[in-house]
Amino acid sequence: SAGLELSVNNHAADFTLSTEAGPAISLSCLVHNSSQAEELLWYRGDGQVDLKDGNKVNISNICISPVNESDNGVTFSCKLARDKSVQVSVILDVQFRPQLSGEETLHVEEEKDVTLTCNSKSNPQGQSTWLKDNHSLTLQQSRHELYQTSEVFQLSIRKVQKSDNGTYTCVVESPRGNGTRDFHLIVEDKKPVFPKEAVIAAIVVVTITIFFGIVARKDKIFKVW
Repeated sequence: SAGLELSVNNHAADFTLSTEAGPAISLSCLVHNSSQAEELLWYRGDGQVDLKDGNKVNISNICISPVNESDNGVTFSCKLARDKSVQVSVILDVQFRPQLSGEETLHVEEEKDVTLTCNSKSNPQGQSTWLKDNHSLTLQQSRHELYQTSEVFQLSIRKVQKSDNGTYTCVVESPRGNGTRDFHLIVEDKKPVFPKEAVIAAIVVVTITIFFGIVARKDKIFKVW
């Protein structure tokens, strides 16, 4: 295989191919400087692509249709069958608009803490903001906390109040478009808590009453025994 070279879409070295989700793309692998028929192999990641017999020798084409979000970051490699070190790889950079998900309706008891979790996938990564009832959310440092990674955008609210009741909208803006998802926060009345101190006091009173009752009637009790 000395002197043999491969090219993919006219690239003789590894490269990144930027594309959009949806339309199909074609990858064409070609052998250069060959004096005989050379078999080619295609790989998607570590898995070998099944090729028809007429699409293996000296030139080989594969079509990815449709391109979707799961193809983002995937490497397609064309290799020489008898010497796999002769190869050219293509990394797909699939760009797509934000896709959002998350629990839509949350019920929380007044004065409890709650976290709204907006799961976001986009390429390139978008800018995230929160709205409340279609208006910009005013963050209170003592009550609100934001947390963000490449795929998660969270809003935490401490000691929820009745005024927190409403619709919160997660908005992600990216060059490929915007995405939104509504979260309906329903603040319920605080459930009455049976006072533990009162229960303990009542038990103490009953115990003392029984004790003194036994003491007061000890002579009669001893006579019976």
